[in-house]
Amino acid sequence: MKVLVTGGAGYLGSITAKALEQAGHTPVILDSLLVGPRQYAAGRIFYEGDIADRELLQRIVAEHPDLHATIHMAARIVVPESVEQPYGYYRDNVTKSLEMFDELTALGKPRIIFSSTASLYALKPDFEVSEGDPVEPTSPYARTKRMMEMVLEDLARASDLRAVILRYFNPIGADPDLASGYHLRDATHVVPLMAQTALGFRDTFTITGTDHPTRDGTGIRDYIHVWDLARAHVRAVEEFDSVLSKVGEPYTYINLGGGDGVTVRELLAAVERVVGKPVPVTEAPPRPGDAAGAFANADKAAELLNWRTELTLDEAIASALAWGEKRKAVLGYE
Repeated sequence: MKVLVTGGAGYLGSITAKALEQAGHTPVILDSLLVGPRQYAAGRIFYEGDIADRELLQRIVAEHPDLHATIHMAARIVVPESVEQPYGYYRDNVTKSLEMFDELTALGKPRIIFSSTASLYALKPDFEVSEGDPVEPTSPYARTKRMMEMVLEDLARASDLRAVILRYFNPIGADPDLASGYHLRDATHVVPLMAQTALGFRDTFTITGTDHPTRDGTGIRDYIHVWDLARAHVRAVEEFDSVLSKVGEPYTYINLGGGDGVTVRELLAAVERVVGKPVPVTEAPPRPGDAAGAFANADKAAELLNWRTELTLDEAIASALAWGEKRKAVLGYE
């Protein structure tokens, strides 16, 4: 099957494209390259442009009339930046996505697999969240994702559009062959920062927030290997119609996580275990928009997608570290 992957030149998009290829499918990449490096689209069908460009979407569908579904990953995703630049986040994540959904539906390509986030869940005392639990997004970034979830619900009820909404927890690591990985020059995600510190590219790792209501005061997350996340998208493409038939609705939500919680201090200990040496640490207050965190109840993904994580936390960390050593050779910068 052919699958349109928006944001397919990004970190998650490029690895998902590879997983699709290994499963015998053909990714068609649409990316503005605002963030994703051009190298990540090399060797694949690639269109450089904006997701809201209706004429471009028309051309893509005309040239690939056999597109089966769209995996919509293109988005701005940095929480502190969303607090500082909310307009850009609502414009790019909400307004442009709405235009794309409308055009794809008009073109007869109504299957949407949407990249959402677990960061919109309301805080629970035990931190384990299921798809039906209350949401309370704490940043403009998370609110844009919740807005698009509601948009997809409404469009699915009123039109031919159909949606499988995947709520990501915290993907880490790199492509199994180290062909791609986390690529931002100024890392904002915790494991790349830890990896760069462990490799000596940074002087210290800063723990932001040490008085959360968790077992050690630091934020709690559900970390999964990015390759497991990519595999879940392959399952969502292959089982799309079956999933919605089983739930009896034109849309559904599915958590993608490992099903257990790891605090920042526990993650740091795991990085030190994999590296074999201590990582220098400083402490700071939480960043704007930060939440205490959550981990997934992933039973629905197992039931509907026949998917569970297969790779361990240590394997994911080792993958991130290996990518940290190689990424200069791939991208030209550390």
